[in-house]
This record gives sequence, structure tokens and C-alpha cells, in this order.
Amino acid sequence: MLEDKVLVWRFNRGDTAAFCRIYEKYRDRLLKVAAALLNDRTDVEDVLHDVFVDFARRTGRFQLRGSLQGYLAICVANRARDRNRAQQRRGTERLDAARPMRCPEAGPQHAALNRELMQQMDEAMARLPDEQRETIVLHLQSKMRFREIAKLKGISVNTAQSRYRYGLDKLRSALNGELKK
Repeated sequence: MLEDKVLVWRFNRGDTAAFCRIYEKYRDRLLKVAAALLNDRTDVEDVLHDVFVDFARRTGRFQLRGSLQGYLAICVANRARDRNRAQQRRGTERLDAARPMRCPEAGPQHAALNRELMQQMDEAMARLPDEQRETIVLHLQSKMRFREIAKLKGISVNTAQSRYRYGLDKLRSALNGELKK
């Protein structure tokens, strides 16, 4: 947290090395958040790029009020939601239907089973309302506390916890129904 405050202070004074350090420090975590919300490698990278371009435009004006990682994760989640909505309005299918690469563990049968389970999980996550999906991803993927999510989203802690709980319940129901077929 202290390092982030120093980096923001340097960033606001035009230090490009500070901006690069922020990018390097949070890039992988933010890619995971975007990937969990989008599932399209091209969109994931575009969203991350757009977030950091907007962030760079705030040089000299950015004020850190909480966690820098939390702020950037919310920016990524908002961009991902906007991109998902735009695609739904256009009614287009993603051109890149490939799933994120997984490590092969115990041969082709295990890989096929993992791929199928991940596809079911991705589809179940995609059916969740945006608010629930974002809360789950921010809490599990970005390791954000409900208090941080609530503050950044402008909601109560109870609302953040409810969105998380209802989202997990819907995932369980969806996955239990698919796995029993």
C-alpha cells in the first residue's frame, strides 16, 4: 500500500518509470480479472490496454482513495461489462471461441474433462447478472474484501456480500443441473 502511494505520487509528477512499475505490478492480476469476465483473449488484452491508457491520461490529477489494485480491478470490470453489453447489443458471436489455455496434467482424458468443466463454468458465469459476476471475480480473483468492493462500487457491504452469495448459489444450481445430465 505504501509502495502504491509512492508510485502514484511519482506518477502524478510525470515519472514514466512509476507508470511502468504500476503496469508491471498489476498486469497479471488484472488480466485474470478481465479473462474471468470476458473469456476472449483479444478482448481481455484490449480491456487492459484501454484501462491503462485512461489511467495514463490522469497523470497529475489522479487521487488514490483506497487500494490501487482495487481501483484498477473495478476499472477492468467496468470495461469488461461495457464490452459484454456492446456485444450483446450487436448480437455478434465472439470470433475467438478458444478457451484460456490450461496446463495438461494427466493426459488427454484429464485435459478433455477439465476443458468441459471449464466450459460449463464459463457458461454458468456468463449467465449470472453482471453485478453478481463482478463481485465473485473481484472477491476471488482480485482477492478484494467485500468492504473494498462495496466502497469502489458505491454499495453497502451487505449488498456486496449478498451479490456474492446469490451468485454462488446460482452457479451451484446451474452446475449441479448440468453435471447431472
